[in-house]
Amino acid sequence: MFRDRPQDCTVRYQGYRPQDQTRPYAQFMAEHTTPAPRHVLDAFEGPPLAEESIPPFAAMQTDLGRSGYSEIETGYGRRADGVLFVAVRAVMPRVTPAMWDWWFGWHSVEAARYKLWHPDAHLYASLKHDLTGADIADKQKYVGNTTYVDEYVGPKLQQLGIEFRDPIAHGFDVPPDQTLILGRVGSSIAPVDLGWLAHQVRPIDGGSEMRSRFYLNIRGLHVPNLEQAACAVRRGASVDPRDLVLSLSVAKDLLLHCGQEMNHLAGFLPELHAQFS
Repeated sequence: MFRDRPQDCTVRYQGYRPQDQTRPYAQFMAEHTTPAPRHVLDAFEGPPLAEESIPPFAAMQTDLGRSGYSEIETGYGRRADGVLFVAVRAVMPRVTPAMWDWWFGWHSVEAARYKLWHPDAHLYASLKHDLTGADIADKQKYVGNTTYVDEYVGPKLQQLGIEFRDPIAHGFDVPPDQTLILGRVGSSIAPVDLGWLAHQVRPIDGGSEMRSRFYLNIRGLHVPNLEQAACAVRRGASVDPRDLVLSLSVAKDLLLHCGQEMNHLAGFLPELHAQFS
């Protein structure tokens, strides 16, 4: 049903190479990422959220299950227990929730596709199992799968393995006209989980909106993918134990990074989806 996609796992590079320009989707390659919307920049430039205002991780299913909005839709902060919180709302004209299910099953099989999302910060991507050619629903191509990525979040290079989970199995209510991408975020080198991410995409007039949530410093253990870890080391990776305790500056930088990449991709996702879905 699936096949592992062979690739040079030792190569990591910024921007696009000349051979990337031969890809059939080269028309969507931009030199730089579109700036984040003003409300994201305001949150980034402002102070962190007050500790007592940040909802606990256990409230995320309720937060993203509501029909309206939460008190915090865009912001970052750190709870008293050390858990980092990031929320970002992105408005995406002409985009549908189904386009995001397709994107998460399509983009991680090679770095050039991943760079479409954030050409300034994304460096490398691979997918544990390449299901892009399988005759299955788009969501089945990434749920239960793991993406391995190298990317800058602010000035810090992050090397991550994100295992996508079934949101319904984790207690989320996902109406038929919406999608919700849920991921367990971990190191691609050390067998350590770092947190969770969730992106709710729901229709609004003229398109969709994405409500993203990140809860970091919620650690656990996972069985490492030794091949991917070895590849990451050959790309110049090293594990500093301090990298496994994420700072408030990481949350601030992640807010801006998320606001940039979602806004950037949404600008051409309808055309990309129409050509390659």
